[in-house]
Amino acid sequence: MIILGFDPGYAIVGWGVIEKDSRGKCKIIDYGAITTPKEMKFPYRLEVIADGVNALIDKFKPDAISVEELFFNTNITTGIMVAEARGVIIQNAIKKVKALYEYTPLQIKQALTGNGRAVKHQVQYMTMMMLGLKSIPKPDDAADALAAALTHAQTNTRLVDTSMR
Repeated sequence: MIILGFDPGYAIVGWGVIEKDSRGKCKIIDYGAITTPKEMKFPYRLEVIADGVNALIDKFKPDAISVEELFFNTNITTGIMVAEARGVIIQNAIKKVKALYEYTPLQIKQALTGNGRAVKHQVQYMTMMMLGLKSIPKPDDAADALAAALTHAQTNTRLVDTSMR
């Protein structure tokens, strides 16, 4: 099973692709980030994100897509913009793959570290260890996207459809 994970943002969208074999072992395929120039008007940044998401889906042909849910901080304007970017990711993912799964930051922390209150570095370290990497993936957004993909691999062990369909 190929799983494409996303960490939503509007300046940087982290992405990571893993493969889970029939024994449940996960290996990394690729990771990176979709970036948008800060001087670009926001609607065009959303278009860059949509094009990037579609290109990744076409390239890797995932069986499932895992997206981190939003954690709202005190800046509501930023939160709204990230939510809009997340909407673009979800809309394009559901259109092409259908098998879309969402996980809260707490669920991701719990799945990877066993502790829903783990700090970011602990999650990144476990991502590195679980995928047999020599270092923590950079940028952080890509590491977070890989963590979202690993969460799906770890928490959906049965062949039961728990997607949004």
